[in-house]
Amino acid sequence: MSGPDADGERRIVSDAAGVVVLGTCAAWSLITAAAHDGRPEGVLLAVLAVAAGYAAGRISGALLPVGAPLAGALAGIALTVAVPHLAPGPQIAAPLGHAGGTAAVLTLSAGAACCAAWSAPVPAVRFALRVLAAGTAVLAAVLGSTTGLVTCLAVLVCSLAAGRTRHRGAGMALLAAVAALVTGLVWAVAAQAVPGGFLAALEGRLTPHRVRLWQDAWHLLGDDAALGAGPGRFGELSTTSAQSLLSDGKPHSAPLQQAAEQGVVGVLLLAAAFCWVLYALWRGPRPTPVALTAGAALTALAAIAAIGNALSFTAVSVGAGLLAGMATARPLDPSSRTTPEAQARGAGRTPAW
Repeated sequence: MSGPDADGERRIVSDAAGVVVLGTCAAWSLITAAAHDGRPEGVLLAVLAVAAGYAAGRISGALLPVGAPLAGALAGIALTVAVPHLAPGPQIAAPLGHAGGTAAVLTLSAGAACCAAWSAPVPAVRFALRVLAAGTAVLAAVLGSTTGLVTCLAVLVCSLAAGRTRHRGAGMALLAAVAALVTGLVWAVAAQAVPGGFLAALEGRLTPHRVRLWQDAWHLLGDDAALGAGPGRFGELSTTSAQSLLSDGKPHSAPLQQAAEQGVVGVLLLAAAFCWVLYALWRGPRPTPVALTAGAALTALAAIAAIGNALSFTAVSVGAGLLAGMATARPLDPSSRTTPEAQARGAGRTPAW
């Protein structure tokens, strides 16, 4: 099937899937909290933030295919520079960690700038927007965020490569495989299923404290694989966290936190939410480079969240939903639904870079 009717049907399916996945995430957090006297507020806030960001992105992306992602990129950069202390949740108190929030916000900003570049019809504007994306990597380096530097550059390179990709399905499958590989490596470290030399090298990069937090999360999963320990209870049950004077009560890994606090079902729901976003991008109406660029940024975010506490920050959850919404929005202007390359071929000329 092709045409407006098929496009509308695909969008209904992806939107319905999103409602089911996010609704189930919220419901499961309530179930596990009731079973173990947990605190589901953090999970519910994250679900609400993603849903609100996604809805806002769909609306703004339809109205301003270039302006909306540009505004999002500038907002992320300004947030990183002007607000050096962002706390998990609604409170403003704790620093934005280099391995978590800073890297995540700048990565999403780079992805938004690249999406805006692919949507811009003027070559000079596209070049300027890519320079802005490169600037996020420079900012990450200035702030001392090695993770942010690597992920911003990775998003920029993937975005440039997306212009030569014809089949977005293969690209989305590759992104899903990358996210699964990073998550699997984290799980292997937590389960002490990696060689000792490799584990020592990782401890040198990630610190032994974080690795011990991951191992505590793995042990909590073993205590109750079905329901977990309950949302928000990792800090009080983790020996490593209890012994740390500056602990935030989190294992600094989204998949392991889900496993420890909400069991195997919680992990599957987190994976389902990520797969839903990739599916929505795959079936969305935007050009392939826009969809793959957003997918690359969100995959980089998934990798950051697998080794840090990025998803504990409300700003990151909102930004992820916003980018996904803008990259799946159907622009009101029909000319924005084709790539600059397609426009150039239709006019019989070579696109200017």
